[in-house]
Amino acid sequence: MSAQSRPHLNVYTGPDSIRNYFDPDQQPPLPLVEVPLSLNPFHQDGVRIYAKMMSTLPANNVKSLPALNMLQNGQVKPGKTTTIVEYSSGSTVVSMSMIARILYGIKDTRAYLSNKTSHTKLQMMRFFGLNISVFGGPSQPEPTDQRGGIYRAHQLAQERDDTCNPNQYYNDLNWAAHMKWTGPQIMAQLPQINVFCAGLGTAGTMTGIGTYLKQVKPSITRVGVCTTPGDRVPGPRSHALLAPVDFPWKQAVDYMEECGSHDAYRLSMQLSREGLICGPSSGFNLQGLYNFLQKRKDAGTLKDLAQEDGEIHCVFVCCDLPYQYLDDYFVKLGEDYFHPIQNSNLLNVDLYRYDEAWELDPPIALSKLYSTTVPIQCRPEWLLIDLRNTTDFEAGHLPGAFNWPLQSLVAGGKSPFFDSQVLETQWLELESLFGSKNKDSEILKELESPGRSVMLFCYDGDTARVATSVLRAKGFNACSVRGGMLGYEFGHLLVPAMKAGVCEQQQPQPQQIAII
Repeated sequence: MSAQSRPHLNVYTGPDSIRNYFDPDQQPPLPLVEVPLSLNPFHQDGVRIYAKMMSTLPANNVKSLPALNMLQNGQVKPGKTTTIVEYSSGSTVVSMSMIARILYGIKDTRAYLSNKTSHTKLQMMRFFGLNISVFGGPSQPEPTDQRGGIYRAHQLAQERDDTCNPNQYYNDLNWAAHMKWTGPQIMAQLPQINVFCAGLGTAGTMTGIGTYLKQVKPSITRVGVCTTPGDRVPGPRSHALLAPVDFPWKQAVDYMEECGSHDAYRLSMQLSREGLICGPSSGFNLQGLYNFLQKRKDAGTLKDLAQEDGEIHCVFVCCDLPYQYLDDYFVKLGEDYFHPIQNSNLLNVDLYRYDEAWELDPPIALSKLYSTTVPIQCRPEWLLIDLRNTTDFEAGHLPGAFNWPLQSLVAGGKSPFFDSQVLETQWLELESLFGSKNKDSEILKELESPGRSVMLFCYDGDTARVATSVLRAKGFNACSVRGGMLGYEFGHLLVPAMKAGVCEQQQPQPQQIAII
């Protein structure tokens, strides 16, 4: 299809570009994607499973539609409201903060949430500019509990005329957003839908979509999913914790299923690996759908869900993205689900930056170090450190060089960049060598002289490159020589000093090297 013939080019321009970008009425429908066969264990039974990718909304989560609907039609008083406050585990209040800025220029959005919220999620909320207050007690308090954050957010808005608390737990505009936008989208995209499945947290998604779908297609089956008692998945609630939810969610659900956190995280990860990137509540919804379909299959009633074409078309909601929960995946699933990190010993060493400008070719290095006058002497602003062992240093070295041999550096040994154990050992030794415990060394005293720079040499240049990184991190102006003392180009630039006859020496030193 050519660009000109596409029904919606998805371009937003002008002063209202962001406002229009967040407006569902000006967007193409959110993707409805059939899952791959590897994630459809009921394919042979004529079941087709589709993911409604609510994570592709501009705010990347399903809660942004209720947030938009509540702020557009709620208690915000343009020109008077300066603060939004909401008790939210993350997605709702983050969406509110964006939409409040876009629609009304409100920059003060306050998130009330549980002190049990993960550090990653707290940092995400701070990233989006939220003012955070945490509360003790249950992570999902009852809305009427005066000790909890939901009630406290409501109370703050009652006390201040400039503060708005949309209150997603009581506000019917929450679930009405899905009657207005999501339900019609799904029906337009897949008129043959037979089964719809969503989790139950505040229950707005299930209430809105389930109510709409049943109104336009009474034969549809709606499956609500709650968490297994004693378990927790971000967003949904257990059946017991749904008791105080005031929305008419029970009228929007035909069957209830339960799901635990392990399956929720596992399926979310598998969906993401297959290209449907989504968070744990999305895997939670898919597992709930699996549970329902398996029960029908076991009872021999699965085919009863099919229509004339003999297929059963199922839709579940993908709610958000996985990134804010990444640490939890490793806790919930364990290491067996993940490839081990190769060379993991390097994660705690070689911690400083590198720069190609610090690794010099031999001609450039030598031009910086030495003048062309005879006798050849190292320029006073440079300090030369040779990291090779003492025997090799005494057999031949650059004029003016200091020898500071590394115990971990062996002639003909492996490069630190091709052997993680070598890099680990050398970096730790260099860190110690140039660290505070050697602060009284003569070489470090020389380094600390104003305007002094250091040039580092080794056998092949790689260890000197590591040493340069360490010294740069400690504030020294350091460089290394590419190829080291054994480099091909370097060898062509150097000859024994006595043979050249250009090095002023008081005593014969046939091992010393000079430049010609």
